[in-house]
Amino acid sequence: MRSNARATVGVLAAATAAALVLSACGRSETPEGEGEPTASAIEEGPATGTIEVWAMGTEGEALEEFAATFEEANPDATVNVTAVPWDAAHDKITTAIAGGQTPDVSMIGTTWMGEMALTGALDPTPDIIDSSTFFPGGWDSTVVGGTSYGVPWYVETRVLYYRSDLAERAGVEAPTDWEGLTEFATAIQDGGAEWGINLQPGQTGAWQTFMPFAWQAGAEITNDDETEFTFDSPEFVAALEKYQSFFTDGLAPTDLPEGSLEPGFVDGTIGSFVSGPWHVGILRDTGGEEFVTNDLALTPLPADAQPASFIGGSNLSVFESSENRDAAWKFVQWLSEPETQVAWYETVNDLPSVQSAWDDPAIADDPFLGVFGDQLDSAQAPPAVPTWEQITSVIDTELEKLCKTGADPQEVATAIQTQASAIGTGL
Repeated sequence: MRSNARATVGVLAAATAAALVLSACGRSETPEGEGEPTASAIEEGPATGTIEVWAMGTEGEALEEFAATFEEANPDATVNVTAVPWDAAHDKITTAIAGGQTPDVSMIGTTWMGEMALTGALDPTPDIIDSSTFFPGGWDSTVVGGTSYGVPWYVETRVLYYRSDLAERAGVEAPTDWEGLTEFATAIQDGGAEWGINLQPGQTGAWQTFMPFAWQAGAEITNDDETEFTFDSPEFVAALEKYQSFFTDGLAPTDLPEGSLEPGFVDGTIGSFVSGPWHVGILRDTGGEEFVTNDLALTPLPADAQPASFIGGSNLSVFESSENRDAAWKFVQWLSEPETQVAWYETVNDLPSVQSAWDDPAIADDPFLGVFGDQLDSAQAPPAVPTWEQITSVIDTELEKLCKTGADPQEVATAIQTQASAIGTGL
C-alpha cells in the first residue's frame, strides 16, 4: 500500500481476518505429494464478457475510464469498476470471500496477500504473466508458500529526503552507509537544524521505516519455509541498536507534533527524513516549486551489509471463483504491459511495477523518480504470511519502547520474537 495510513486497515480488521483464515479451506492444504497449486492455461484471443473489478482510493475513481482503451481493443469485453474506500476494503474483501460473492479482479494490499491466499480464494498466476518483467521485491509480495497469486500493479519504496542547501552548508554529501548517515545528520544539526533526521519512533506504520535497517543488516524475518519467525537474530538486534542511536544521540525527535514534518523540513528545522514518492508533491505544495527545485534532494537509503528498502504498493489478484477468469487475467495482463503502466502513471502518478516502463521519458527524465527507480532494485517485501498485519502491530509497539524509553535492543528483539512466535506465521 502506498502510505502508512493504508497499512493500518488490515490491523483494524485482524480479528475478522484471523477467523476467516482459520475457517477457510486454503490452497495451502494441497494434498501431500501433489505439489504446489498450479494455474490453468488461459485461452488465446480477445477478452469477452463482463469483468467485475474492485479498486480502492484514487485508483478506484480512475480505473473504469482508463479501461476504455482495453475495451476498444477487446470490443466484446466490458470492465465494471466498483470504487471501494481503503478503510472499508479489507472487510469488504474478506466478507466477500466468506460469502462466495467475490468480483473477478480486486486490488489487494501487499501486506494482505498471505492472509487472502490462505483462504483458497485467489487464483494462481498463469503463464501469460512474465514474472521477470517486474521488480523482484514487488513480485515477491505476490508469492505465498511458493506460489504467486497475482501481479504487482504499482509500487512505491522509501528513500532519504534531505535539504541539499543545508548539506552543502555543512560540508557533507549524501550518505551511503550507516556511519555516514550519522555523520550527515550530526553535521546538519551542528549547522543549525534542530533535528538532523526524522524517523518514526514507534506507533502505527513505524515498521515500514525500520524494516529497511533490518534488511540492510542482513536480518531474515522468517526461516526458509516461512513457518517460524526469526526476529531475535544478531542482525536484527544490530538494526535496532542503529535505529535507536538516532534518538539517544538527540538527532531525531521522539515526539514530533502531527503535521509539523513538512513545514519543519521547509523552514530548516528538520534536515532529512525517510519517506515514499508521495512526499515530493506534498513538499511542492508546502514549500513551492522553487524550494523543490533548489533545496530538495533525494538519495537511496544508506546501507550496512547490503542495500535495501521497503517496497509497498498494491497487487491485482483474480479470484478462483471468477465467472470470467480468462478475461480477468487478460485485463490484468494488459495493466501489466509497459506502455499501459506508463499511461497509468501519467493518469494517477502510481509508479510502475514493470521495470522496462521506467525507461520511458515520462519517468526516466524525472530526477526524483530516478532515485526511487534505483532504490526499487534492492527494495524488499515483508514475508507474505497470513499473520503479518498482527506482527506489524507488535513491531510498532516495541519500537516505541526502543525509541522513547531507551529499552534494551536485545530485550526488544526478544519481546518481538516471543509475541510473534505466539501468533505464528499462519502457514
